[in-house]
Amino acid sequence: MEQEKTERKPLGARVEEELMAYILGMPVAVGEKLPNEFELGQMFQAGRSTVREAVKSLVTRGILEVRRGDGTYVKSHRSLADDPLGLSRLDDKYKLALELLEVRLVLEPEIAASAAAHATAQDKAELKALCDEVEQLCRTGRDHIPQDIAFHTCIARCSQNRVMEMLVPMINTAVATFASLTHRSLRQETIETHRAVTDAILDGDAVGARCAMVTHLACNRQAILALWKEHQSHASGGGPAADGT
Repeated sequence: MEQEKTERKPLGARVEEELMAYILGMPVAVGEKLPNEFELGQMFQAGRSTVREAVKSLVTRGILEVRRGDGTYVKSHRSLADDPLGLSRLDDKYKLALELLEVRLVLEPEIAASAAAHATAQDKAELKALCDEVEQLCRTGRDHIPQDIAFHTCIARCSQNRVMEMLVPMINTAVATFASLTHRSLRQETIETHRAVTDAILDGDAVGARCAMVTHLACNRQAILALWKEHQSHASGGGPAADGT
């Protein structure tokens, strides 16, 4: 029965799936050019029009980019469903990190204030546990990013505002982007500012939580701004630029 379902699947949809599997399986790196339509047709036993349809669909999903007169290039390994804001496809990661921090400075201080006002006892216990876990991971030099993201998501959940809770995961790209650029060098700052935010929320201090979150994000912004200026200097001929991917 499963084989019959597979056979009934439209050819274009099948080729799209196989092309996506090829991109991820090789893998074909972001920025790398795909074989031409004729070669892809031979690979997937499909005509050029079917290949063109599959490519067009992956362009719509943000996976591929067609450069007129040049060819088809891989733009991202993540679809719009995985990355609804399309942030992974923005090239300048330094500028992206700064822009994300601008958005976070608008949203997260108020989310932290709301969390301080509305967090339940259970919410507070979970937040404290996450803060402790992030601190332990930072002090032992282990990867703290997944728990860092969970910490910020928990703050949004503490606000008891479902929209806030849904918004924060969409900008959590900022945490991973920031970590990749700073090479997780701000571990001590993370420990101190996370603790200040947590303590204010546990105390029900909305003003303190707002201020602590501003301090946390401003610290991150200053670090990224310094790195971006250094990157721009290297890019303009001042020396080799650090890897910002």
